[in-house]
Amino acid sequence: MTAAELLDTLRAHANPANVAGMARYGISTKGTLGVPVTIIRKLAKQAGKDHALALALWKSGIHEARILATLVEELGRVTPRQMDLWTRDFDSWDVCDQACQNLFRYTPFAWGKAVEWARARPEFVRRAGFSLMAGLAVKDKTAADQRFESLLPLISEAASDDRNMVKKAVNWALRQIGKRNPHLRRAAIAEAREIHLQGSRSARWIASDALRELTRPMAE
Repeated sequence: MTAAELLDTLRAHANPANVAGMARYGISTKGTLGVPVTIIRKLAKQAGKDHALALALWKSGIHEARILATLVEELGRVTPRQMDLWTRDFDSWDVCDQACQNLFRYTPFAWGKAVEWARARPEFVRRAGFSLMAGLAVKDKTAADQRFESLLPLISEAASDDRNMVKKAVNWALRQIGKRNPHLRRAAIAEAREIHLQGSRSARWIASDALRELTRPMAE
């Protein structure tokens, strides 16, 4: 399927009522058609993996087309420059997270970008750093505990950032690292308690929410 065909199909499934509902969840309405993710994933299976197609879909600027791009991109063709360019285009948390979870976390550059972006100033670039951390905690089965422990200071450093899309991702990363295994759970709990002592509203929320989950007897 060509980019033009896919874009026409996405437009045919546009639903303004869905766009209004997405807005209530903090999703940008700019270039958004309101196409359900189930349809986007079905189109991705039909299209297959294609680097040029992914670039064309991303260039369209259409919200759902960019999510589709993260699904049809060829993993081996992704470069650090492309990751940076796409990340700078993020204007909504769902596109950010879809890119990180569908694609970026599987690249050999994921760890480096997680660290780099965690200190970025733009809201969605910084969110991407912590979204990547959360994704790595789930999917990188071979990474040593020390690699995740090295991310905890970055989480602590960002805990004072009260921007909603950042603090939620910081919290997500902390919780996912803590759920990886008992050792990292203890480390994440200790970090959460230190974060709580920072005293800012965002730090207290991040810490309290993480501790609520990680101190449950059967937290997973």
